[in-house]
Amino acid sequence: MSASKFFGGFIVGAAIGAVAGILLAPKSGEETRQILADTAKDVARRADETAKQIQSKADDAVSELQKKGEEIKDKLQDLINKQKDKKEEE
Repeated sequence: MSASKFFGGFIVGAAIGAVAGILLAPKSGEETRQILADTAKDVARRADETAKQIQSKADDAVSELQKKGEEIKDKLQDLINKQKDKKEEE
């Protein structure tokens, strides 16, 4: 499961659950609006935290890929240099 699908499902599920719980609760309109506002802020905060975690993991993955790419480049350059040296010796 991709992170974006999980993240999207998490947000949708949280929103549906919050709205259903609030609408089914016996509260006044003002209380319901306040609860909705608080819930929206909480969902936004959680979404921000999740986005930051995903960004951090993506940054780590990119960094690791760059490191591996440099290693591969260095190995290829060594092989090229060895082949040049062999041809010069012949």
